[in-house]
Amino acid sequence: MSDTALDITGWTCPAPLRDQPRVVMGHGGGGALSAELVRHVFAPAYGGGLLADLGDSAALTLGGARLAFSTDSYVVRPLFFPGGSIGDLAVNGTVNDLAMSGARAAYLSCAFILEEGVELSVVGRVAEALGAAARAAGVEVATGDTKVVEAGHGDGIYINTAGIGLVPEGVDLRPQRVVPGDVVIVSGEIGLHGVAIMSVREGLGFDVETVSDCAPLGGLVQAMLAVTPDLHVLRDPTRGGLAAALNEIAAASGTGVVLNEGRVPVPDAVANACAILGLDPLYVANEGKLVAFVPREHADAVLDAMRAHPLGRHAAVVGEAVEAHPGMVVARTGLGGTRVVDLPIGEQLPRIC
Repeated sequence: MSDTALDITGWTCPAPLRDQPRVVMGHGGGGALSAELVRHVFAPAYGGGLLADLGDSAALTLGGARLAFSTDSYVVRPLFFPGGSIGDLAVNGTVNDLAMSGARAAYLSCAFILEEGVELSVVGRVAEALGAAARAAGVEVATGDTKVVEAGHGDGIYINTAGIGLVPEGVDLRPQRVVPGDVVIVSGEIGLHGVAIMSVREGLGFDVETVSDCAPLGGLVQAMLAVTPDLHVLRDPTRGGLAAALNEIAAASGTGVVLNEGRVPVPDAVANACAILGLDPLYVANEGKLVAFVPREHADAVLDAMRAHPLGRHAAVVGEAVEAHPGMVVARTGLGGTRVVDLPIGEQLPRIC
């Protein structure tokens, strides 16, 4: 690390106590506070059966076609970071949510919320990055909107994107399909996005620059489905990291998950940064990784297909679904013990996407 002094006066706790009468940063962290907000405020207000699954995207039928539909908002700070920008995130995040339903993303909407005073050159850079990311992901921005808020009432640029895509016949990806014996596969090295954001936002200088893994996962998912459409569930471990994704799947499926901690691919730069800062890599956000629960008989072939794809070359089997401790994730440590990997309350680092 650099020896530059840190100014911590403006830091806020992303995981506060849970008996708050007002919204706190932890409500946006993708952990237990986020789940409580959705479960107790939004879901009862909206109603409707499609919302009940609370997946990354909704799978629905319209006019005889099976569609996936998703929306997401991006408030990352800073707007530009090693390996990407808010524009890249706005495309890849929504494309990846659709891919977790097995869908081939086709069209996006895009809404910009701009703060009065932001430089038009910055808006242009973000728009160019967003357009380039859409072309790389093979999707078209078909509609959009722009709003401006007064100076001091935003953070430069916020973006919302929604996307639709077609789900191939025979593909049914949802946590309720997970059964004991399923193999858990991670597509690559975890924690890169969260550490990359942290390094530039907090002025931390690590010996090796960490670059965000922000990337569209649609091609990787299609390569996996080409081996077998009988994948059980996919999830991109963004806010809350791999730990949050595994806990959500365990809770929804009613199975336990055993994670072999030593097999989880953690790059040295992430491991070193987390050791210095007292963070757990399992809870650090990703923007270009997925976790898959695959029937054991297909696991080797799916793993080979993942490793043959550029975004899956570091894929690894990291655990399995089990009958024991339903709804709970347990990690086997390198020392031969076990520990519970719980759902985080909030997020170790807020505003990462």
